[in-house]
Amino acid sequence: MRVRRVHRQRGNTVVEFALVAVIFFTLVTTVMEFGYMFWTNLTMQHAVREGARYAIVGQTIPNQTRYYSVLQRMRDTSVGQWDRVDPQVRVHVVDSDGNYQQLGGQSFGGPGQIVVVSLDCTHQVIMPFIRPFFTGGEYHFTVRATMRNEMFTPTP
Repeated sequence: MRVRRVHRQRGNTVVEFALVAVIFFTLVTTVMEFGYMFWTNLTMQHAVREGARYAIVGQTIPNQTRYYSVLQRMRDTSVGQWDRVDPQVRVHVVDSDGNYQQLGGQSFGGPGQIVVVSLDCTHQVIMPFIRPFFTGGEYHFTVRATMRNEMFTPTP
């Protein structure tokens, strides 16, 4: 009688493992996905801050405009995430009343102006069972850096 009971319970372990493994691996991959999303956000925050620092001193890469030099600086410091999140760059200056004015064209403001550089980014969620929790399966975020331009001599 005892042998029969042990024999009947032999498959229980496999069934319990299958049930627990699905939940466990779902949790692990969810944590990994959120970690990757937050890492991407922090990476782009670092890139926009480095680009703004590059812009406020009026530096340029030889044979490039100031605008494209700053974009290149942000791309270089984004650790390969620039193309993945396809950021939309917005540049505003703060006027004397504290209001934002979006700069037209390709500019990072003039000497002494307070400049706000924003990147609107879209991160594609990788895990299919997490996608429904995000609109269109995308995590949208914005990163900004605010700095005052130094009193540099503008280059053409």
